[in-house]
Amino acid sequence: MFQATRIRQGRVSSALTIFVLIYHSVVRSVRKTHNNAFLAIGINLLQAVIFVAAFYIMFSLLGLRGAAIRGDFLLYIMSGIFIFLTHTKALGAVVGSEGPASPMMQHAPMNTVIAIASAAVGALYIQVLSLAIILFVYHVAFQPIVIEEPFAAFGMLLLSWFGGVALGVVLLAVKPWFPQFVSIFTTIYQRANMIASGKMFVANTLPSFMLAMFDWNPLFHCIDQARGFIFINYNPRYTDWHYAVWVGLVLLMLGLMGEFYTRRHASISWGARR
Repeated sequence: MFQATRIRQGRVSSALTIFVLIYHSVVRSVRKTHNNAFLAIGINLLQAVIFVAAFYIMFSLLGLRGAAIRGDFLLYIMSGIFIFLTHTKALGAVVGSEGPASPMMQHAPMNTVIAIASAAVGALYIQVLSLAIILFVYHVAFQPIVIEEPFAAFGMLLLSWFGGVALGVVLLAVKPWFPQFVSIFTTIYQRANMIASGKMFVANTLPSFMLAMFDWNPLFHCIDQARGFIFINYNPRYTDWHYAVWVGLVLLMLGLMGEFYTRRHASISWGARR
């Protein structure tokens, strides 16, 4: 007697529906850290400031300031830290997003692609806003900053975010099958990138045997290329941002194929294994 009626939507209305859904999902993902959105952003802002202060003190105590690029030393530190944080935050947000067996997937038109997109955009929004606030305060209260190619440098930030999202999609596709492995691997990867990202040194100063230990990492290429765009006195010779693009695209394609396969075999009982 009762029949569900399916309303057909045009392409424009369908696209608007998806964008609205992503917007509300982004707001929900931002408020996960704290019920107050301002405090959620403030927590991330405080974390970035602590990172910068810790590395500044460490470089000063160890006498490593001379090994940095000639220019604003604090800007040198922030360039590595913000790209590193953007990458790891995007990875963590996508891995922690709603999977195919989540109760949220029972509400049409919600799907895993929207969940991934909202988690990724939410992480980028928080990082970019934190970056803008910190740079503005530093520029106004301490000393003016000069970035030689700001748009290209911001592009490296977006590229690091894209790499984190791509790897996160791969891990999200594997997560329902091996939840413990994904959790351990994500933690190890994020901790290892504290050193493997190369944010504490520049590629041009490394000997060849040490360079081989880092050039496999796309994040290392993003940070080194970003410093080439930020500082007029640095020209990266051993890194290439195209490498990060291709690695990110390959990981994203693999992750989307794996996510499609996982979604087709999704089971509500997976939640009991986590």
